[in-house]
Amino acid sequence: MAVVRPFKGIRPKKELVDKVACLPYDVMNREEAKEMAKGNDYSFLHVVRSEIDIDDSISQYDNVVYEKARENLDNMIKDEILIQDEQPTYYIYRQLMNGRVQTGLVACTSIDDYMNDIIKKHEFTRPAKEQDRINNFDYCDANTAPIFLTYRKNDELNKIINDWIKFNIPVYNFVSDDDITHIAWVINDQKIVDRIGQIFEGIDYLYIADGHHRSASSAKVGLKRREENPNYTGEEEFNFFMSVIFPDEDLFIMDYNRVVKDLNGNSTEEFMSKVKEKFKVEEYTGKDQYRPQEKHQFGMFLDNKWYKLTAIEGTYDKEDPVNSLDAAILQNNLFNPILGIENPRTDERIDFVGGIRGLKELEKRVANDMKIAFSMYPTTIEDLMGVADANMVMPPKSTWFEPKLRSGMFIHKLS
Repeated sequence: MAVVRPFKGIRPKKELVDKVACLPYDVMNREEAKEMAKGNDYSFLHVVRSEIDIDDSISQYDNVVYEKARENLDNMIKDEILIQDEQPTYYIYRQLMNGRVQTGLVACTSIDDYMNDIIKKHEFTRPAKEQDRINNFDYCDANTAPIFLTYRKNDELNKIINDWIKFNIPVYNFVSDDDITHIAWVINDQKIVDRIGQIFEGIDYLYIADGHHRSASSAKVGLKRREENPNYTGEEEFNFFMSVIFPDEDLFIMDYNRVVKDLNGNSTEEFMSKVKEKFKVEEYTGKDQYRPQEKHQFGMFLDNKWYKLTAIEGTYDKEDPVNSLDAAILQNNLFNPILGIENPRTDERIDFVGGIRGLKELEKRVANDMKIAFSMYPTTIEDLMGVADANMVMPPKSTWFEPKLRSGMFIHKLS
């Protein structure tokens, strides 16, 4: 069973929420973050990317950066830009993008559930990236950004959330610069709060959709606090981390495409001959770019032409939850044996382009700094859960979720 509980959220004044809320810290670099926050002292980027307030000569991982994050958060609370709710509660967070709606519950989840695989993972994490958020959370004494979780839908929970939305006025309702609508409600009925916790006791697993580094960092901060407080009871706030939990049916995964710098010494003719050993290759004569229509299809852009690739039967194991994924098929049958990319996590010859940028971006990259591009069919939420249930790990850059959760709308204090 999953442990989910309410918390006393720290959140922006209603009239400031559109100025405070920002994109996640990890979808931008330092320069982009600085530009996004330019002229906006309220932006929560001053907390999650506090290096924008430090001289560029100082590393973004220097302790002074995390001290600045703490200072900025404390000042936002002191100046009442952010105010803490008096009672532990749940929040509903709804996002609308291009006519699609996803509605999640903002709550605290357990670091013990994370360590005991009640909260399931599907990605590896990098120690350096973990340490960055460990420092940010620890210095700020807060979860400054939520974890994006999902679960197999529960009809009673859906009804509770939908009824609350129907009969209550939201505390926030704004449109961000990228034309995504963000709406939030506070659930302040204690009977409903209690019932939500009881429902999650009957849900076996939660799954990390996005935020593996944040969740790992949150758990390690909690363990650090336990060492510092040997008489802890398990009920302290540092034993929990802030999440937004969505039913699986609401989530939308976009394609996550690939571009490569060269053909690994192959001529175009040699490369195409090798590709045809594992894929059916057809020249695409339609308009615009080729977008795969189903699993095991791929688009390939080479020498100003688009091709449709279809994985040949028998070149992958249908029963293997990882090796049957399109990202693995492409890696095992093309990137590694033909292009010499053994580890896509570290090889600098490959780059990844989120589907939100569109397929024209692939053509642009090939024109500028790459040789070849591949368009992918999106991974499904069922694929993600299947890999997690098998205690396996997906290939890197398999999922791109949209819309992104905003940071700064909700903050969870650890003490």
